Amino acid sequence: MKKFLVILVLVVMAAITWGIGVINHTVQLDEDANAKWSQIQNQFQRRSDLIPNLVNTVKGYQTHERQTLIDVVEARAKAHQVQVNLNDEASLKQYMAAQGELSSALSRLMAVAEAYPELKANENFLALQSQLEGTENRIAVARRDYIEAVRAYNTQLRVFPSSFIIRNFTQMKTRAMIEADEKAQVAPVVSFE
Repeated sequence: MKKFLVILVLVVMAAITWGIGVINHTVQLDEDANAKWSQIQNQFQRRSDLIPNLVNTVKGYQTHERQTLIDVVEARAKAHQVQVNLNDEASLKQYMAAQGELSSALSRLMAVAEAYPELKANENFLALQSQLEGTENRIAVARRDYIEAVRAYNTQLRVFPSSFIIRNFTQMKTRAMIEADEKAQVAPVVSFE
């Protein structure tokens, strides 16, 4: 009987230790996802900080491209106004849509620059364009890293037996994933006619 109680206590202690380990690992995954999201926001902020300099550089060369500049400034303002809740898929989609509109407006601005050879040769513009391209690449990498961190976290919450521990002993919930824009799902049509 005494051996049985000792074994029972050891089994219970091992189960508690294992449960604590599962919870701690899930907290680490959650914090990793938070850090990855912060990196996305950091890159969006970097891009946003570059925009006023880019717009001012282009302003001196523009004549009839005023609407493109207005679109960039408005898209930047809208992207700053949207608040995101990472646990709310609709909020995340709205935030990412605002960032997508800013990306689109910046693409149009870069296309406008092609019409002005003097602007394309301007050192300030070239430097800003290079920084913006680098930032867009960093955003893509940060998004990929965040998606992977959320995948790992959500998987931890859903697999058995850790899902049992998490569901019954914590308040942790799955996170919404960043999804590609629906427009990105359609291949562009190329015509040489």
